[in-house]
Amino acid sequence: MDIWEEMYEAAKAVLLPKRISDYVTAGEVSAAVLSKSGKIYTGVCIDTCSALGICAERNAIFNMISNGEYEIDKVLCIPPHEGKGAPCGACRELMVQLMPETYRNIEIMLDIKTGKVITLGELTPEWWI
Repeated sequence: MDIWEEMYEAAKAVLLPKRISDYVTAGEVSAAVLSKSGKIYTGVCIDTCSALGICAERNAIFNMISNGEYEIDKVLCIPPHEGKGAPCGACRELMVQLMPETYRNIEIMLDIKTGKVITLGELTPEWWI
């Protein structure tokens, strides 16, 4: 199994959509982040009726940071219905600020079905940093 498959399986394991309350849902999107040390961290989206929610990618990155790691190698997201997708602007911004000198090298899986990978530098060529 290659690393993208491992990341996909890790993200799939936490992809468990649930309604937590009338105002909060979670797990409709999941993500896996591979740190430079080779460890996989996962996270899920948490959606609220206000701006208090968080994307799955940022949740996975915060999990990585909580465990003492600060460098991202790869990012994979499983959006609803396992479609294709890229990190939103807030997720891109976090990665850029976390790794301002090397963010361009972070690999992002855009479409697991076709194996399409792009770097954050290609996705975010002219950022403010």
